[in-house]
Amino acid sequence: MRTGILLSNLGTPDSPAVPDVRRYLAQFLWDPRVIQAWRPLWWCILNLVILPTRPGKSARAYRRIWTPDGSPLLVESKRQASLLRERLEDLPVELGMRYGNPSIRHALERLRSAGVNHFLVLGLYPQFSHTTTSSVEDEIRRILVDFGSDCRYTLIRDYHDDARYISALADSIMQFRGDHGKSDKLLFSFHGIPRDYVDAGDPYQDQCLVTGRLLARAMELKDHEWAIAFQSRLGPKTWIQPYTDRTLAEWGESGVSSVQVVCPGFSADCLETLEEIAMENRETFLDAGGKQYEYIPCLNSSDAHISLMRDLIGEHLE
Repeated sequence: MRTGILLSNLGTPDSPAVPDVRRYLAQFLWDPRVIQAWRPLWWCILNLVILPTRPGKSARAYRRIWTPDGSPLLVESKRQASLLRERLEDLPVELGMRYGNPSIRHALERLRSAGVNHFLVLGLYPQFSHTTTSSVEDEIRRILVDFGSDCRYTLIRDYHDDARYISALADSIMQFRGDHGKSDKLLFSFHGIPRDYVDAGDPYQDQCLVTGRLLARAMELKDHEWAIAFQSRLGPKTWIQPYTDRTLAEWGESGVSSVQVVCPGFSADCLETLEEIAMENRETFLDAGGKQYEYIPCLNSSDAHISLMRDLIGEHLE
């Protein structure tokens, strides 16, 4: 069998224009892995309440971070794929976003046309969740039905406790602190999921907590110097806690002067890191009385990050 590599991330609208954002949100929010609700009721809520209103707000947020080259997530993901392609030499590498473009189907078809019939899938989600990794797997299974019985795939499920991942994150944070100084508090902010998803068996929260503890240990942080919180909640459900915005507000109100925030669950900077964390939550902390707020970028296309991807793929090929 000939193996090819599929890199996958969440995705992005084609532009920050409202119609493109609406199209992207419609695909994302209709995924039953993302919103686990009775479909007829959810269809009404999504199409009659959310899609007529939310795309305008989301489009404004995207415009705040959009670059001349396009979406930061897509730009960075393409760079990651290109650098990984150079490291792997003879193995074809394609990028496929779960929502939006380039799609997973597009990426798999390109690999198939190159003679690939074994797809090694690296979803760029360090911590496993059914809302992300399982959704990618669902899509791959649907597509491979059309490809024929000679095709198969291998999925790299997660790397939340991989020593190289922890080391790359710790080195990145310490380098930032070496350049900018050390803050009173360091916050590890992970994307949240609804509490009932975890109660039903999703391992995501536990893996986030493991990542945070390993990071703190690698950096030799004292207990009072760091914390874990969860961001990006949506809708009326209770999500896993503590919440990032409330944690930052409480710190500001309690006299914490300086904060640095890093997002170890994101492999590339995107709307949730560049707009929500670096901009919105900065205002939350400063408005609550904090004095200094800094966001520490994701690993993005750093050499250590690309090396980690190469090593993960190499081990699964062996």
